[in-house]
Amino acid sequence: MKLTFLGPLYARPGPYACAYVDTSRDLDEPDRAIDLRRRHLETELAAQGSDTATTGAVTHVVGTDRDIPGRHGQAVFAAHGRLALAEELPEPPPRDAARFTMVPDAMPLALQHAPDIPYAAVAVHRVTRPGGSPTSELEVDLQAGRWPTARVAAAHLTRHRVAASEWRRAAVEVAEELAGLADRSEAEAIVVSGDHWARNALTREIPMRLRKRIVAVDSDGWDTDPERALMEDELAHLFRGRLSARDQAGTQRFLARRAHRSGAVEGLAATVTALRHGQAEAVLINDPFDLDQQLWVGVAPEQLGLTQREMQALGIGSSWEVPADAALIRAIVGTGADLIVIPHDELPLDDGLGALLRYPDTPT
Repeated sequence: MKLTFLGPLYARPGPYACAYVDTSRDLDEPDRAIDLRRRHLETELAAQGSDTATTGAVTHVVGTDRDIPGRHGQAVFAAHGRLALAEELPEPPPRDAARFTMVPDAMPLALQHAPDIPYAAVAVHRVTRPGGSPTSELEVDLQAGRWPTARVAAAHLTRHRVAASEWRRAAVEVAEELAGLADRSEAEAIVVSGDHWARNALTREIPMRLRKRIVAVDSDGWDTDPERALMEDELAHLFRGRLSARDQAGTQRFLARRAHRSGAVEGLAATVTALRHGQAEAVLINDPFDLDQQLWVGVAPEQLGLTQREMQALGIGSSWEVPADAALIRAIVGTGADLIVIPHDELPLDDGLGALLRYPDTPT
């Protein structure tokens, strides 16, 4: 998974005010609940030393995602009185959190982007009358996205309505549109649902080069909220525990190189060394990731070490201690490495960390 979306977060030096907050709308009086959460974050940040302008830059954004229905959250970052980054979270955080720190606490946000699978989806269903009886029309919805962020950042949904008697002809045009959507989004899966007869006619018209990517699901997508991803529940089931093709390939290379004891490392110390030398092509992190440890960092993203003495030995005079997850994600972004989030049960790693190296030589 590429982390370019985090680039703006490191465009200026700290300290940063960081907030993770539940902004779900699936409860009574959501605005009142969010306002209470906002006040609590304001108090927490002020207590940690955040200035009024920076705290205000965070709290001003909290709750502005009111157009997104259902369960979700927000991650908000500000520095020196200016907003640095605000992202909607597909899932609300386990608990609201506020931190004022030199290095932004971006790991929870990065983990919520995984597995970052590009897909295209189409749902074909028969239109029903208010009384529930079917009509002679079909409704077709098409949408592309990246899972799971599509849950709260749904792309434009295209809708067509055609007479059922004209579907065989219309299916040719819809298949062409779907193929273009899949190509533009580099979709790894083309998810097709709805009326069996209609979707079978559609899949027969999809180009042969895309046929292997088609996944049929027994759903019509009828109850999809317009501000959420098309077939959200079905996609959640389909992609659960799955890696993107890019991450699958990276994981296989990691396993092969680990078996040959060359080009892959495990554990916190080895991963820190690989990042410091700009040697990590990808960093593998176990989910759940719970590394309760501190690292020392310098001004540049690749300046990190296990101890202050180590930093001094490297000639880095100015350094400070920060939580390991914040230091690691900054170094991953700053050195252009990929992030692969893999379930612990599938591939347990020492300290929950590993690195696929750009070249096999051990750094010295």
